Amino acid sequence: MLDDFMVRAALAGLGVALAAAPLGSFVVWRRMAYFGDATAHAGILGVALALAMSVPIFAGALVLALAMALGATALAGRGFAMDTMLGVLAHSALAFGLVAVSFLPSVRIDLMGYLFGDILAVSKTDLAVIWIGAGLVLALLAWRWSALLTATLGEDLAYSCGINPARERLVLTLALALVVAVAIKVVGVLLIAAMLVIPPATARVFSSTPEGMVLRAGVCGAVAAVGGLRLAFLLDTPAGPTIVCLAAVLFLVAYLIRGVLPARA
Repeated sequence: MLDDFMVRAALAGLGVALAAAPLGSFVVWRRMAYFGDATAHAGILGVALALAMSVPIFAGALVLALAMALGATALAGRGFAMDTMLGVLAHSALAFGLVAVSFLPSVRIDLMGYLFGDILAVSKTDLAVIWIGAGLVLALLAWRWSALLTATLGEDLAYSCGINPARERLVLTLALALVVAVAIKVVGVLLIAAMLVIPPATARVFSSTPEGMVLRAGVCGAVAAVGGLRLAFLLDTPAGPTIVCLAAVLFLVAYLIRGVLPARA
């Protein structure tokens, strides 16, 4: 069954959707959308360094995404606003990554695939990496669920409950880097942040509890992944961007159904 490339693509999309749902919910709650974008942009530099050093691309993307997330956290508040610092780091990492790729003439690389994803080219090995990475993210967030929720509500509350907010931020940082590393093959570095934010934002419209929002976000992400693949096949459009387009349409429909404007992001 896994010899069918469409089956592998659908399973890859589902794996990314399941990993991005709970993590994306925390990104929305903590208003970290730009943080996720900066971490994702570091992935292309990780790809370039991995190819230059002949190491697995997953490892390179993971290390650089983690370094970006940790660096942004460490530099925040040192003379610049967080959004300014993330903007500088995000675009710098993307630019340096693209320049680094140009210095690898002996290595053939599908740059568009890493920027916008190439889910139809997912191999059995890629599929295994995606699902193992998704499993690690889900296990990590399940283990720290209560502490993460408490720290998200407020640092003072976390301290009063004996929880270290910095440690919980580190957990989210690690999980974010893992999602970037596993999703780079599916939707590309430029669209990962969209899959982290749009499905949870859609689910938020119909959710009254954190757990309900996570479950609905997973459903929205899965529908976008599988439905986007189907639309890409029918319309002959790029699969990664089509998946994100469908996720955006679901977001719009959700708010139209509720009859409200997307005031909460």
